[in-house]
Amino acid sequence: MNITGERLRLYAVTDQAWAVDQGSLFRQIEEAIDGGASIVQLREKRLDEAAFLAEAEQFTALCRRKGVVSIINDRVDIALKSGADGVHVGQKDLEAGFARDLLGPDKILGVSAHSVEEALRAQAAGADYLGVGAAFATGTKADAKPISRQTIRSITAAVDIPVVAIGGITRDNILELKNCGLDGAAVVSALFAQPDVRAAAEELRRLCGKIAEED
Repeated sequence: MNITGERLRLYAVTDQAWAVDQGSLFRQIEEAIDGGASIVQLREKRLDEAAFLAEAEQFTALCRRKGVVSIINDRVDIALKSGADGVHVGQKDLEAGFARDLLGPDKILGVSAHSVEEALRAQAAGADYLGVGAAFATGTKADAKPISRQTIRSITAAVDIPVVAIGGITRDNILELKNCGLDGAAVVSALFAQPDVRAAAEELRRLCGKIAEED
C-alpha cells in the first residue's frame, strides 16, 4: 500500500509516559488527530501480548473512525490481528523484507533509517515510507544518536518513497529541518507531553507544512 507525503505530514507516536491510564491515552490520541495528526503509531513496550492486542484493536477502531492511518510499532503479528493499516520496524527489529512478506502487499510498512545505505535497503525490501533520525538528541530513546542535516538530505534525495524525520523534534527546533526534502515529522513528547494536545498538534501541523515546502 502506498502512502502519500501529505498523510505523513504530522506523524504522532504514542507514549504511555504522559498518560495516567488507557482512557487518557486514547483521549490524547483523539486530541492529536483532531489537531491535525493524520497518521498515528501505537508504541507499547510494557504490555503483555493479550493486553497489547486489546489496546491495538481499540486504537485501530479509533483511527478508522477518525479517518487516519493506524500503525503498530515493531509487532507485525499485533498489526495483522488488530486490523491496523501497517507496522513500523527499526533496524534492530524485524528485518524489513521479512516484515513485508508477513504483512503482504496491502499493508503499510515503515522502516527506520540512519544512512543512505539503510534507506535504500529498506526501500528495496518494500518499505512504503522511512523514519530518519534521530533529528535531534532525544530522551525518548537514549541510544538514538543525532544524524546530520546533510545525511537527511542525502537520504531524501536517494529514495522515491516519503520520508519523515523523528527524534527530539519540538516546536522550537522543527524549522531547522526545512530544505531537507522531508515530507513531515514524527513527534512524541512535542504532542503527548503538552497540556493541550490538540493545540500542540495544530501548531505542529502548521510547522510541518513549512518544513515540507522547498524554498
